[in-house]
Amino acid sequence: MKKNEHLLKSRRFLPMFLTQFFGALNDNVYKQALLLVFTYGWISQQSANVSTLNNLAALLFILPYFIFSATAGQLADKYERAQLVRAIKLLEIIIMLIGTVGFILGNLWLLLMALFLMGAQSTFFGPIKYAILPEVLKPHELMSGNAIFQSGTSIAILLGMILGGAVISVSAGNLVWISLTVVIIALIGYASSRFVLTQRVTAPDIQIDWNFFRTSFQTFKYAKSLPMIFLILLGNSWYWFYGATYLTQIPQLTQQNLHASENVVSLLLTLFSVGIGVGSLLCRKIGGTDVNIKMVPIGAVGLTVFAFYLAGALAFVPEKTGALLGLAEVFQQDWSYYHVMCAVTLLGISGGFYIVPLYAMMQAYSPRSHRARVVAANNILNAVFMVSSAIFSILILSILKIDLKILFSITAVLSAVFTFWLLLKLKPMLDTAQDSLED
Repeated sequence: MKKNEHLLKSRRFLPMFLTQFFGALNDNVYKQALLLVFTYGWISQQSANVSTLNNLAALLFILPYFIFSATAGQLADKYERAQLVRAIKLLEIIIMLIGTVGFILGNLWLLLMALFLMGAQSTFFGPIKYAILPEVLKPHELMSGNAIFQSGTSIAILLGMILGGAVISVSAGNLVWISLTVVIIALIGYASSRFVLTQRVTAPDIQIDWNFFRTSFQTFKYAKSLPMIFLILLGNSWYWFYGATYLTQIPQLTQQNLHASENVVSLLLTLFSVGIGVGSLLCRKIGGTDVNIKMVPIGAVGLTVFAFYLAGALAFVPEKTGALLGLAEVFQQDWSYYHVMCAVTLLGISGGFYIVPLYAMMQAYSPRSHRARVVAANNILNAVFMVSSAIFSILILSILKIDLKILFSITAVLSAVFTFWLLLKLKPMLDTAQDSLED
């Protein structure tokens, strides 16, 4: 049996990993560039305020997950997945060309249309990538494959944000360069997809239902009919609620609590992303290669304890006045700033511990003929939980006018209660299912 460390050298795994990596990279290069274009008013047709445009952009990117996830799952089960991957990557090139026209003409609506189409493209790609992994990997490789996938995605998101910002900054408003960047990355992603191995079609006889709302309801209903799978999906979606609650507040945390500039926002996002990557890799090292739930309780404890740690560290940050602190100046402040950075990193590591086993279990225990549709149901739930996170945060911060540190503390308590309930329900089911998986 080959060691798991060789997965990145494997034809079974590497092309899919690279295709996913460059897709996530391009998503974040484009989104970060668009955010900066909105913020600094580099398009002549911009009439709405920055906050409205940013929230509209976030909505347009996540809306396709509500609309298209169920249909995407059906397509991924009915047709050969390697061909679907290549078609989706070709679509990405076309979308980036639309975005290029939007950048060059300074056309707000073309840029937003490209963003919506990117969300749709990601929606159709999601069920395919997570349905392919258990087909190309052996059962004992699933934990490793998911850990590498999660780490690679975290790195791609981080690099995408940095690259998008750097290209916009260096080009000083010349949007031709960011246009070239996203098109080139899309071309590299398509080239990677050409090497994805042909997959066995799992459910060729299903009839595609193009009624998006009916299909979404049926997909959700099917997932709910599998009690263990549905619990795993709820666990996955809670992570997205939790992560969205924290990541969305980092800019506000940086400005209001740390009294620091946007460069420090990037630093905290970097620490969080690196933490997820480290946690994902450590998850396999500590938890072993077999699909198991051992690391989820450890991650859940970390998501609660280190959330209180972050809230406590923020309470000790001294009040500041005057100019916002730059990146170098932050490292010259007192110990409380270092504790905030440490807490954010540890939250990322805990997230890696929590999410990798749940994704592996979702793939391992889903019925083969419905695996992509289970992933689609997961994407729908993720979107619902992320929107719920935004509403929850608005309620706490804007309507009730409660402090940011209290929001973090409430989320920590909710995380502890939810995960305790989840593990209490899930553990007996997994113990029963483990025997059949090994057989």
